[in-house]
Amino acid sequence: MSSTSPQKHVVVIGGGILGASTAAHLAQGGAQVTLVTAGPLADGASSRSIAWLNSSGARSASYHYLRMLAIDRYRTWSARHPESRGYLRFDGAMKWAGPGESFHETFAFERAGGYDATWVDRADVARIAPEVDPDAVAEEGAIYNPGEGWVNMPDFIPVLAAEATAHGARVIEHAGVVRVDVQDGAASGVILSDGTRLPADDVVLATGGAVPAQLAALGVVVPDATPAAFVLFTDPVDAEVKTVLNTPRVAVRPMPDGRLVLDADWAEQTVVTEEDGSFTVPEESVQGLLDEASKVLAGNPRLTAQRVGAGLKPIPGDGEPVVGPVPAIAGLHAVFTHSGATLGLILGELLAEEILTGTLSPVLKSFRLDRFDRGTAPEAASGTGTVGTGTVGTEAWAPVHK
Repeated sequence: MSSTSPQKHVVVIGGGILGASTAAHLAQGGAQVTLVTAGPLADGASSRSIAWLNSSGARSASYHYLRMLAIDRYRTWSARHPESRGYLRFDGAMKWAGPGESFHETFAFERAGGYDATWVDRADVARIAPEVDPDAVAEEGAIYNPGEGWVNMPDFIPVLAAEATAHGARVIEHAGVVRVDVQDGAASGVILSDGTRLPADDVVLATGGAVPAQLAALGVVVPDATPAAFVLFTDPVDAEVKTVLNTPRVAVRPMPDGRLVLDADWAEQTVVTEEDGSFTVPEESVQGLLDEASKVLAGNPRLTAQRVGAGLKPIPGDGEPVVGPVPAIAGLHAVFTHSGATLGLILGELLAEEILTGTLSPVLKSFRLDRFDRGTAPEAASGTGTVGTGTVGTEAWAPVHK
């Protein structure tokens, strides 16, 4: 990446995968970068994600293409950083349909688009994924995607931050509530919780599920489907699990230390958002996930919970990414998306290149904020003002008492 303009000072708000990736790519491209996050790095949605690297299932052509580029960037990273084997794996993924459903059309769609997919009969499951209990697989069989994988973001994000600092970036953790300073319709910097002002030519808002509320405070509307959600981390298991499993009742992803990460749509829907903005996860949902995961693993091992992580799961209203300049507020850029793990490297790269060169990426054309055809209130985008960028709601990290 090369810049055609003088060195810019860019402040990136958000210490998750999208913020860290954008900061690293900006710094590598020659910008003066400050990465600011309310708490420690990787303490938001990035820390409680299945982080399955994929372009599985039916998607728009532009979104599928973006995700394929994203996976390519992870493969390049893996080749250049052999030590990444500790937090980045491409050991494949398997999925199957629930009762009354079929994945044959999904398989045909993936194959028609050139996606690497293999149909696996139930009798062959043990050969391809020995950690899976064949009896748990749908009678029709399953889809195996050998090119898919996972990334453990709490390990990866500090590596990206270190890469940014190696190129001169400054990282400020535990900054508390950070505010975007808007002067005469332009983002002129940020203000930290202690009143310190950091001037900037450009500001990037990469605060996960908090982005829509923060933009709304500036009069910018982005359709939002962000729910409360949680993932469950098990204690280490004796059996080796390598394949990411996406089953009708539970998703299972291995971790480098022998633990598993679990989640499910049905469990997510049981999260209670309290009046103070915190989140409560019912004990029966925790046990339910453990039971469902045991059913799909060979030998049906007894699983125990170590902790749960609950908070906002960023999802734009139409399910596809929102990335790029914020209309009517010069110098402000936003990145808001589901599947931040898969998209982290590529979105950081493309957004950084746009900021450095001033040229919009055609790859991101379908994902601009203005696709929603919503106006920006002029009174909110003019004059002098600030907007808080603290997390909406309280992140919940809790040990599970056995």
